[in-house]
This record gives sequence, C-alpha cells and structure tokens, in this order.
Amino acid sequence: MTTKRILRPDRVRRPPEEGFSWVDRRFLRDHAPEISSPAVLLYFFLCAVSDQHGLSYWGDDSTAARLHVPVSAVARAREELVQSRLVAYERPLYQVLSLPAVDDAGLPRGGEPGTIASVLGELGARWAEERSS
Repeated sequence: MTTKRILRPDRVRRPPEEGFSWVDRRFLRDHAPEISSPAVLLYFFLCAVSDQHGLSYWGDDSTAARLHVPVSAVARAREELVQSRLVAYERPLYQVLSLPAVDDAGLPRGGEPGTIASVLGELGARWAEERSS
C-alpha cells in the first residue's frame, strides 16, 4: 500500500485568493461515466469559474473559445448537464448544483468506486469514439 506524502512542499495547493473552485470527487465516480466527454469538460469549467454558490454567467461564445470547442457543443453539453440535474441554467446564469446523495429513484448509489485514472481513461476512450463518429 502506498503511503501518501507531499512530493513538492513548495507547491502545495491552497484555496484561491479570489473566487471559489472545487469539484466534489463523487462527480467522477457517480456522474462522469454517465455523461459525454464535452459535458464533463463543461462541468469542470463551470466548477472552476463559479463562485461559492456555484454561480457563473459565462456566455456560450466565451465558454466555447476557452474550451476550444464549437458553440453548438457547449449548448449540447449544457442541456445534458441540465437533464442530468448537475447544473441549473437560466440564461445567462449557470448554477452548479450540489450532488445528490441518492439517485432519482431515492436509492443509494451502488457500484464500486473507480479510480480517477480508470474513469478518465474511460472518458478519453469515449471522447475519441465520439469524435470519430
């Protein structure tokens, strides 16, 4: 078993002096495998730019430019996040929502948690598959 230790004490992450940004790690385990790669990318972006209430108001053009994706991809990813109940959207305002402790049927989420590497590997494979289609 690997023992955790700080590898670079001079580079320990600290909360930002301005803004507020974090991602609940349950997102990777419970939600990322169920949505498209562009939706995962948009979710991470919205988490990074949101305030302490999960609010932000980036426009589609600016978001697409920052993410290097077409504006239409932002719109599709946003709709997917809204449908998945991960984000609320009322133009121009986004709110990243808290993650539910249970699924929509009221049942605890099941399954074994995957490693970040396995989840990101699966997302990368899906992204490549989606791009080749």
